[in-house]
Amino acid sequence: MRRAGRRASVHGLGRCPARRARAAGFTLLEMVVVMVIIAAAMLLGAMATTGGTARMQLHSSTKQIAANLRYTRAQAIATGEPQRFTIDPQGHAWQAPNGRHGAIPEALEVNFTGARQVQPQAGVGAIMFFDDGASTGGRVQLARGDAAWNVDVAWLTGEVTLRRAERGQ
Repeated sequence: MRRAGRRASVHGLGRCPARRARAAGFTLLEMVVVMVIIAAAMLLGAMATTGGTARMQLHSSTKQIAANLRYTRAQAIATGEPQRFTIDPQGHAWQAPNGRHGAIPEALEVNFTGARQVQPQAGVGAIMFFDDGASTGGRVQLARGDAAWNVDVAWLTGEVTLRRAERGQ
C-alpha cells in the first residue's frame, strides 16, 4: 500500500534526484587532484633513482653540448665549408655556427681537451669540422661531485659520442 504524495523510486534513493547524481561517480576536480598526486610521486621517484636534479642537470647539459657538436658537423657537411664549435671552460659558455650559443651551469666543472692549433684564444677551446665530416677531434667533460660525462669527438670521422666517466678521465 502506497501513501499519498510519495512516489516509489526504482533506485531506492527516495525523492531526491540530486542524491542519485552525486552517487554516480567522481568529479573532474577529484580526478585532476589524483592525477597531480600521481605525477608528483613519479617525479620524486625518478629524481631518487637518477640522483636528483644535480645529475639531471649534468646529463642534460652534456646532451645539449653533444647535440650542438653534431649540428656543427652537419653544417660543415651541408655547406661544404669548415665550421667551428668553441667552448670557454672558464666562462661556462659554448658557441656553434649560425648564432647558436649557450651557457653551462656554474655548478658544473668544465674541462676541454683538443688541438691547440685551432684555439681562437688562450683558455678557449675549439673543435673544427670539415666538409667531409672529419674534425680536429677533442673531448668536453662536464663533472659535478663524483659524476662526470665525456663528449668525445673522433678526429677521423667527426663522430660525436657520449660516455659516462669517472671524474678526471
